[in-house]
Parts: sequence; C-alpha cells; structure tokens
Amino acid sequence: MTKAIMFMGTGSDVGKSLIVAGLCRGLSNRGVRVAPFKPQNMSNNAAVTTDGGEIGRAQALQARAARRDPITAMNPVLLKPENETGSQVVVRGQRRASLSARQYWTDRGQLLPEVLEAFSELAADVDIVLVEGAGSASEINLRAGDIANFGFARAANVPVVLIGDIHRGGVIASIVGTLAVIEPGDAALVRASLINKFFGDPTLFEAGKTLLVERTGRPCFGPVPHFADATKLPAEDALALETYAGGTGDYHIVVPRLPRIANFDDLDPLRAEPGVTLSLVQPGQTIPRDANLILLPGSKATRADLAALRANGWDIDVLAHHRAGGRVMGICGGYQMLGRTIADPDGIEGAPGNSDGLGLLAVDTVLAPTKQLRTEQAVHLASGETFAGYHMHMGVTSGRDTARPFAQIGSDTDGAVSVDGRVSGTYLHGLFAADSFRHAFLGSAGPDLDYEAGVEEALNGLARHLEAHIDIDQLLGLAEPIEI
Repeated sequence: MTKAIMFMGTGSDVGKSLIVAGLCRGLSNRGVRVAPFKPQNMSNNAAVTTDGGEIGRAQALQARAARRDPITAMNPVLLKPENETGSQVVVRGQRRASLSARQYWTDRGQLLPEVLEAFSELAADVDIVLVEGAGSASEINLRAGDIANFGFARAANVPVVLIGDIHRGGVIASIVGTLAVIEPGDAALVRASLINKFFGDPTLFEAGKTLLVERTGRPCFGPVPHFADATKLPAEDALALETYAGGTGDYHIVVPRLPRIANFDDLDPLRAEPGVTLSLVQPGQTIPRDANLILLPGSKATRADLAALRANGWDIDVLAHHRAGGRVMGICGGYQMLGRTIADPDGIEGAPGNSDGLGLLAVDTVLAPTKQLRTEQAVHLASGETFAGYHMHMGVTSGRDTARPFAQIGSDTDGAVSVDGRVSGTYLHGLFAADSFRHAFLGSAGPDLDYEAGVEEALNGLARHLEAHIDIDQLLGLAEPIEI
C-alpha cells in the first residue's frame, strides 16, 4: 500500500522544497517509486508538465529528482501573483480565474476535493508520496478552509514532520511554539521535527535536540548543515532574488528585477556560465553602463511591470544601451515590452487598456485569455543551434520584425529580431539550458559548462548530504499508508 509523509515548516523558506527534492532523489537511487506533491503553491516560477498544464518549478525539480515526468497532479493548485492583492488561480494546470486574496481565501476550501483527487491519482502509481506544505504551519488565523497544510493533512490523514530553520535563530521556540498554538487535532499529526540550514559544528546542537525531544515528546532529526550547492538548483520563488547574482566573467548580463518577474530560472544557466557576470538590478538602481546584454525577463503582469520599468528609469537606460551598440533580449513578457504596443482589451492581467512598449522591435501584442502551455524543440535561426524550451504565455504578437524570427519550431516560427540584429525577443522559456545554443548566443568558446549535468550532480549531492545527516530509514518509517 502506498504511504505518505508531509513536510511542513515553522515559516517560509525553511528549506522544505530542498528536503523533499533530496529525499526524492535518495529514494529513487534506492529503487523506490517516489513522487512529490504540494497541494497548494504560490509562485510565478512555473514549469510546463507532460500532460499539458503547469505546476510550481519546485515540484518540477522534485519530479526530476524522483526521475518522474512532471504532471499536474503533483501541484493541483498554483497561485501566480499578478498584483499586491490578487493572483491567477491555476487548478490542475489550467488557469481558472484571477481572484483577490480575500476572494481566494474565502473560497479555497471548495478546492479540497480536487486536491484530494489529484493526491489519490498520484499515489496510485508510486510506493511513497512526499508531501510539501506551504509557508508556515502555525498560521492559525488562516486555518479555516486551509488546503495547503493541516487542512490537507487532516483530510488525507498524512503524518507530518515539522521543519525549522536554525540559521534564522529561535528554532527551538519556533517548533515548540508551533505545536503550542495549532489545534490539538493538528498537533496529533506531527510525528517529528527536523532542524535545517545549520552552520558550524553540528555537535553544538545536541543539547538543543534533547530539549526539543523533551518539550515536544517527538524525535528530532538533523541538524542538516547548509547545502551550498543549492544555488545550482532552480529556486522556488522570488525570495531567492534578494541575493541572486553570480559570476566574475567579462561578459556582463544585466537583468532588471521586475515586481512580477516570472520563470526567472531562465537565468540560472547564465549565472552559472564561466566568463559571464550576471547582475540583477534592484529597484532604485540604475542599469550599469558596462552591460553587454540587457535581458528583460518573463512577467506575470506585463503592462504593470512595464510601468514599473519606466518608474525606475530603466527604459531610458535600455534605450541608451541600444543606441551605444549594446544587445537587448526579451523573453515572454520581456519580449512583449520590447515591441511598440501591448493591448489588454479583456483585462486579462488587470484593468483593460493599452500600453506603449519600448519600440525596439516592430511588433505589437494583444493579450488573450487562452494560455499557451507546451514544450518545444526549436532551432535558433541565427546560429543553427537546437534547444528545448516551453511556451507559457497569454499573448499573440505580430508585426514586421516577426519576418526575422528568433527561432524555428517545425513549420512555425517564434519571436522577432530587429533590423540591426542587436534586439531579439522570444516566447520560449528554458532556452539557455542548452549549452551549445547558450554559447553560440553569447559568442563564447565552449562548451565549458554542462548545465544539465550540473543540476543532476547537485541533486545527487543533495541526496548524499541528507543521507549523511539524517537517519533516512527512521524518518521515512514515520510514513503511513494512504487511506483516502
């Protein structure tokens, strides 16, 4: 019978996603059929699934760790923030609505049957399901109608391991305090605690583990030391962008940090590339003049992010960069911004209206309600190099510069290139993971970096890291048969 165990956190960003990914790879290495599951995720970093939908990037990485195809059942509810108080609601991989936070939190309980159905479908084909909670398990003010943490765990009767981040400080209080404030029925599902992100000598926490066992009456796993190679893996959400940068190479790629930046894992291979320095320009900063390439990333709210780009004065910087002979590229929403106009007649991303683009490409975009979600095999026409990518957008772009497409996809084309060849746009995400294309596009000698091999190496390293610091058999012995 299939078993399951759930990993919740005392707060956001305590490392739940990495713990689950590492356990998925470790179990897969043992020959165990394992799958990840996250009932509800909130992230604009998403991935296209093999069944034609989208899920959070973290669950796609966990699926890769488990050596399984990513499918929508792994993350049945995905919230993609569009503004400060509202999100696009994706259910089983498809956009269902755009709702305010209050509307969603009021009605989210109605999605529980679909979440449980996805969980059952996923469990039917594996030996164990590793479930990841969302945010903090102690948000008792949001407990009614919950589907992400104990609301799901209670409905599916899945035992829980509570993860705390010791690097933040106060980890003992966070774990003991969580158990003190949650409902007794929820607390009864917590089988153990796990201490994550330790720096220094782990033996110094032995007394802390003893205290946690005494105070909680439950075993304590870890501490798990900080895993340095986590930076080689795609990040789950925009929290990672606070410190996102990399490289010391001569080729300088500059990316403005848009408020609703989406699918920013497109940048990961560039950040890892030898010879490249990747800079993420934060609001209030100017774009450096020594940039070789300015890259406008994907966006969950293109017109709003274009307005933010102008508010920061980055439009002036981009245009000046181009006049000085520099290269500019846009991916998805960034591609749309490079055009002449962006029209949203149906209010897909906010209030209906039109916006003037940067005018570096002779194209115009009309946003449409149907989201295009599919993986592609493409050829970069300028270099002839092939790459795999995916579409995840809700716009149709046309204009004379599309006569010089960026890529060929079978009998179709994608994107546009300016007359001078220094401005390009594409709807294809994930393209820079292809080593030969990346090197051709950057004009660098290579291949020095095998990006995909590096991801695999990091996943295997993460599995070994957990095996070295956790009694995996004891931990997974807490899993229980699924009863739904």
